[in-house]
Amino acid sequence: MIDTIKIGNVTIPRTAALAPMAGVADRAYRLMCKRYGAAYVVSEMVSAKGICYSDRKTAELCTVTEEERPMAVQLFGSEPDFMAEAVKIVLDYRPDIIDINMGCPVPKVVGTGAGSALMKDPALAAAITEAAVKAAGDTPVTVKIRSGWSSDSINAPEMARALEASGTAAIAVHGRTRDMFYSGQSDMNVIKAVKEAVSVPVIGNGDITDAESCAEMYGRTGCDLVMIGRGSYGNPFIFREIAARMEGSEYQPPSLEEKMRVMLEHIRLIAGLSEKCEELAMHEARKHAAWYMNGYYGSAKFRGRCYQLSSYAEAEALAEEFIELQRSRGIN
Repeated sequence: MIDTIKIGNVTIPRTAALAPMAGVADRAYRLMCKRYGAAYVVSEMVSAKGICYSDRKTAELCTVTEEERPMAVQLFGSEPDFMAEAVKIVLDYRPDIIDINMGCPVPKVVGTGAGSALMKDPALAAAITEAAVKAAGDTPVTVKIRSGWSSDSINAPEMARALEASGTAAIAVHGRTRDMFYSGQSDMNVIKAVKEAVSVPVIGNGDITDAESCAEMYGRTGCDLVMIGRGSYGNPFIFREIAARMEGSEYQPPSLEEKMRVMLEHIRLIAGLSEKCEELAMHEARKHAAWYMNGYYGSAKFRGRCYQLSSYAEAEALAEEFIELQRSRGIN
């Protein structure tokens, strides 16, 4: 029997959630992960100011389908008034949760004072959260943070207390500082410290690559839920693996044939959901195809070829060739 947690009025299985990842976790990606057991998914981050100025991509980024629920729409911004107005607009899309990004390290986001730049200003972060909570009404608001801005300013527990006082329903913590970006090792001790500092649910994020590392995150930090980002690249099966571990049931890893079948299913979903022509949709699918081939004999060469794909028929042929190569090496 799998436990559950509550974020506001939303019940979530206590297995693993899919992290928000700009340029990666689009609807096709979220749907694949949900089909393989993701407990909860979050949209790619959306600019609060962009929404307020009727950004043309708002509907595409904010739409929540029934198959994706429970799902959050994630916003980023640095001004409380714009955040409140954006929340009101997003509510029309009926997200289960609204999440605020205070962890993104990329310069174009940090340069606006948003994302992980807010780790340097807990008072502003709290004001943004309070404005969002007031605008959201009964819809819970959560916040995703990092351990700190830099190694000499690790302040996630302090930040978490300020966010809790502002009404956040849960806090997700990526155990790296902003200046680490995605290098080095995620610090579980910081996540543990945040869990001990607040009473709202805490979601642990960083370096989860399998059921073992997920169990370690739960055990070492006491977090309420685990969130997976890069560990899901080409591997939606990780959610099925973790659910099996939590249930105490046996996990059967996917065969090579299943991986290639799911890769092609994922590509079809990308193409089917895209408003672009097949060739442009395949541009978006290329990196995903390459990720599914990681870890096999000769995969570097095949990954390179994935980045040349311009049609679904080419992807089918490449997958078959890849399977044949592995079989010739006795790999199934």
